[in-house]
Amino acid sequence: MFVRKVSMRLRPEAAAEFTRKMEDEIIPLLRKQRGFLDEMTLLAQSGKEVYAYSFWENSTDAENYDKREFARITGMLTGVIEGAMRIHTYIVANSTFHRTAAAVAS
Repeated sequence: MFVRKVSMRLRPEAAAEFTRKMEDEIIPLLRKQRGFLDEMTLLAQSGKEVYAYSFWENSTDAENYDKREFARITGMLTGVIEGAMRIHTYIVANSTFHRTAAAVAS
């Protein structure tokens, strides 16, 4: 499993609009991407910082998404973020999440 972490700062009072955009526009687009598994978005209690983790089957699928769709995602968020997004990538070394999801599904 492969993870992309995108960190960003929100404009003042933009947390609700950011959350709406994620739910209504961005997550549906992610679900259409080959190899996409899950999205976890963490919003700081201050409402100023966001960490968005997308989980992918492999790095190739995540890289293809980055090349083909990420610029569109960035455009969707232009009015709610300040400054540049920072992107980091990781290989999942271990996780209890996928075991929990599998148990719930069965």
